[in-house]
Amino acid sequence: MASLVSTRNLTKTYQRGPEKIEVLHGIDLEIAKGDFIALMGPSGSGKSTLLNLIGGLDNPSSGEIEVGGERIDRMSAGQLSQWRSDHVGFVFQFYNLMPMLSAQRNVELPLLLTHLGAAQRKRNAEIALTLVGLADRRSHKPNELSGGQQQRVAIARAIVSDPTLLICDEPTGDLDRQSAEEILGLLQTLNREHDKTIVMVTHDPKAAEYASHTLHLDKGTLVEQVQHAA
Repeated sequence: MASLVSTRNLTKTYQRGPEKIEVLHGIDLEIAKGDFIALMGPSGSGKSTLLNLIGGLDNPSSGEIEVGGERIDRMSAGQLSQWRSDHVGFVFQFYNLMPMLSAQRNVELPLLLTHLGAAQRKRNAEIALTLVGLADRRSHKPNELSGGQQQRVAIARAIVSDPTLLICDEPTGDLDRQSAEEILGLLQTLNREHDKTIVMVTHDPKAAEYASHTLHLDKGTLVEQVQHAA
């Protein structure tokens, strides 16, 4: 299967006063199109840093990142912003919904950056909410929804532009077990039935079991890859 994401000798270093802290050390990684990857490792191992680099939210200190045939490490800030808008959907632990907007209007937000008219934005949002099982809650505001339902809205917002890549940072970290399993099942469905490539950071081994592969990081280095049974 063709690679969607490739990194070569990827490093990330932060300056903290006079001290340089190298968070990632020479990461070589291949993620196939249609894969579902769980990134695991102890706190401070570089999981979220790697996720942010793959999603174009941060720039590497050195090395290469290629996504869908494009070298995103060479892009300017403006080019990277447009690339994220066109190709990446983000799901975070705390939903990041606008409290004064309905579910539908929250899902429409990424489409405001496109050429689509109001009627088509509404239609696309309705389709995304139907995919996540919340068509009947489209008029509800976040405070009228459970945590699991709010995360479904966040996933609908992430997929409404039909992105190539879904980036999920602890998407079940703020949910009870039942809600977490529902969200993980939804991500698995998006991967298997809608061919979404997903990279997910998690601390939860049970969450990682929903992925097709688990990559383990330790002290900024990839130390293990585990393939899960289908």
